[in-house]
Amino acid sequence: MLPIICQIGPATIYSYGLMLAMAVIVCTFLLTKDAKREGIGQEFILDLVFWTILGGILGARIFFVILNLSFFLENPFQIFMIQNGGLAFQGGLILGGIVGVGFVKKKKQSVTKLLDLSAPYLALGHGIGRIGCFLNGCCYGRHLDWGIFFPVHGDHLHPTQLYATIGLVVIYFVLKRAQKSSPYGGSIFILYLILASVLRFSIEFFRADHVEIFLGLSIFQLVCMVLFFGALYVHSRFKSR
Repeated sequence: MLPIICQIGPATIYSYGLMLAMAVIVCTFLLTKDAKREGIGQEFILDLVFWTILGGILGARIFFVILNLSFFLENPFQIFMIQNGGLAFQGGLILGGIVGVGFVKKKKQSVTKLLDLSAPYLALGHGIGRIGCFLNGCCYGRHLDWGIFFPVHGDHLHPTQLYATIGLVVIYFVLKRAQKSSPYGGSIFILYLILASVLRFSIEFFRADHVEIFLGLSIFQLVCMVLFFGALYVHSRFKSR
């Protein structure tokens, strides 16, 4: 793999951080264009992206640290080494979502409209970020004889990172198409939660970097189930109205 892109003097450019930065830049640019067509200013979107990403990174790191608490208790300084990987997306989605919704409410904007506008770019940005995981060698899969060889693990593995990237890009296009005929405010974001949960739940069966905690399922699969059924419940309530 390629965890380090290059070194310029004392500065090191990590593939993981670079792909995260690319995801933010690309998705912010596209979201700003969509928001402009809806009469939403660029400054508002940039502020929203900033606070949401800040909350998302914090939530993703906290969730990852909790899941690997014994390691970080022995190596506390590693908590801050985000460039080495180690962001649990569900934690980022939850805390980033809370911060983002709080910001939108504070500015007296429509929460459902912003959720629907942002949903496709959550999928696209996540998909770009998974390329960083692939280059870094984290979020790796189980052994597969004809899989991709990961030098950091010394084995041929399922490229689960690329499975996620492909699936998330497909979800992006599905959501963009669904935006043309949204039945109610918030429906695109709910569809995102449903599709992303199904994708992550499925890919977890091919991953090797988690611990099975209940009925052969990982904590991430259990979170996916909560998000999936929660989204279905909210959908049914909105649809009935």
